[in-house]
Amino acid sequence: MEFWKMNGAGNDFVVLNNMDGSIDPAQYGYLAKTLCHRHLSVGADGLMVVEKPTMGGDYRMAFYNSDGSMGEMCGNGARCISRYGYENGLAGEVQRIETTAGLVVGHRLDARHYRVRLNDPCNLRFDLPLEVEGETYSVSYVELGNPGIPHAVVPVENLRDYDEAALFSLGRALRYHPAFPKGANVNFYEIIGEDHLYERTYERGVEDFTYACGTGTGSVVTVLTLKGQVSGHGVAVDMAGGRLTIDVERDGETITDLYLTGPTNIVCKGEITDEEL
Repeated sequence: MEFWKMNGAGNDFVVLNNMDGSIDPAQYGYLAKTLCHRHLSVGADGLMVVEKPTMGGDYRMAFYNSDGSMGEMCGNGARCISRYGYENGLAGEVQRIETTAGLVVGHRLDARHYRVRLNDPCNLRFDLPLEVEGETYSVSYVELGNPGIPHAVVPVENLRDYDEAALFSLGRALRYHPAFPKGANVNFYEIIGEDHLYERTYERGVEDFTYACGTGTGSVVTVLTLKGQVSGHGVAVDMAGGRLTIDVERDGETITDLYLTGPTNIVCKGEITDEEL
C-alpha cells in the first residue's frame, strides 16, 4: 500500500488512496489502530482514506482516530487532504470533500496553506456548571456538522504553565463526563491578547493531547465570538504545533460560515510494508 504522511500544525495523519476500492472499508479501523501506533508503525493521530464520492463531491474522506474509532470529520485533516487532492489531480484549487459530518469545502491559498469551511455549529450550550472531583468548571458545548463532532470549551487561567498531569486528568474526566452522551473533545483555552488565544485539546479517539485540533479551534472561537469575547475575524489560535486562524461569519446569533486556515506539511511518501498487517 502506498501512503502519504502529512501534518497540519502538528496534527498528523497517514493518508491512503482507496479510489479504486481495493481496500475493504471494514478494515479501516484495524488499519488505523495498526498504522497510527507511534512505536510499532508509521505513527499518527489518525488515518484518512480517500474514496470515490457518492453525494456530488470531488471525493470522500473517511477519517479514523488512532484508537481505530471512526471520526465524523477532522479540520486539520480536511486541510491536509485538500492538498492531497490538489496534488493528485482529484480536484482543483477549490475542493468539495464529502465527510461523515457533511460536505466540507477546501481552498488552496498557496503551496502549503489551505483554508476549509468547517461544518456548521449546532447544539450550543453555554457555561454549563460541571463538577469534577469536587470542583465546578464552567464549560460550554458545541457540535460541528450532522452528526456533530462534540466539543467542550473550557477557560483555564495560566494554561501554558498548568500542571501537565492535572490537565490530563481534567481533560479525561470531562471527555467522559455524563453531560456529554457522545463523549467530547475537550478544548482548554486562555485569551492572551486581542483576538489571540492559546489552546490545548484532549482529543476523543486519540485519548491524549494533540499538537493541534482544527474543529476544536473552530468550536472555541465560535463560543467566544457569540459571547462577545473575540471579534470572530482573523482570530489567531496558538497550539503546540503552531498557529491556526479562524474566521466566523454570522447573522445575529447564527453562525453562517466558519473557516479554518493554517499550514500543511507533506512529511513523507512511501510504501507500507508493516508485517503486522
